[in-house]
Amino acid sequence: MKVSGFTIIRNAIKFDFPVVESITSILPLCNEFIVAVGNSDDGTLDVIRNIDDTKIRIIETIWDERLIGKGGKVLAAETNKSLEAISDDADWAFYIQSDEVVHEKDLPAIYSAMEKWKDDSQVDGLLFKYLHFYGSYDYLASSPHWYSREIRIIKNHRSIFSYNDAQGFRKGKNKKLKVKPVDVYYYHYGWVKHPETMQKKRLFHLTWQNEKVSKEERNSRQYDYSKIETIQLFNGTHPKVIQSRIEKKNWAFEYDIAFNRLSLKNKLKMAVKKYFGIELGYKNYRLI
Repeated sequence: MKVSGFTIIRNAIKFDFPVVESITSILPLCNEFIVAVGNSDDGTLDVIRNIDDTKIRIIETIWDERLIGKGGKVLAAETNKSLEAISDDADWAFYIQSDEVVHEKDLPAIYSAMEKWKDDSQVDGLLFKYLHFYGSYDYLASSPHWYSREIRIIKNHRSIFSYNDAQGFRKGKNKKLKVKPVDVYYYHYGWVKHPETMQKKRLFHLTWQNEKVSKEERNSRQYDYSKIETIQLFNGTHPKVIQSRIEKKNWAFEYDIAFNRLSLKNKLKMAVKKYFGIELGYKNYRLI
């Protein structure tokens, strides 16, 4: 079984992406790893070059400025560049975004799932659960507003492509992929940054996604982490590859969960999931 990892990155230093940790967390399962490094102004290319592993293959790309304000489509365009660069003889394409990390304890289960479904023509990909860290490494965003599962491993079929803002994948004429769930979490650290860095990253992405930004937010130097519906304490363990980053964090974030608040809509969604095991809302996949 041959597995090709792939990801994209731009300005990893400037926006404090844990891209090295992301890549190295799944390298043990990959025979090769394609990194599409976009035009950066902070030494990102050297960061990737300094990862000491012969599996890594870098392709240098230029982000298409014409896609500014197109709902984040540039992220899918860049993801497709890395996906198209994987070897033709790979069985699986293993995707990880540059702010996601896989726990080492889960690698055997992922490998077993790939082996199990490799030759099943009905299976297009594998679906993973998510932990969204927020504000610090001690809290999780727990509102239904945050996506709970996404496709991260796909068959190496050239008809499959990155969809929308690179949140998931589609095939052919925009058909949803048929997937099997894997009882494994992706650890998402995209919302764990120094408030000043988080604010810079947010404004950059909001510009590319064409989302409205208030004058107050645009003029703010720091991101306001208190603007959150509900969070909860994280009581588990973090992946080993992220531990040194956690030890070096240089900001404090405290949140009183007594101030958690949920809209009536999200309260309903959580109740249906708790009592009936049904997740309401949009799903970018077909479970089989």
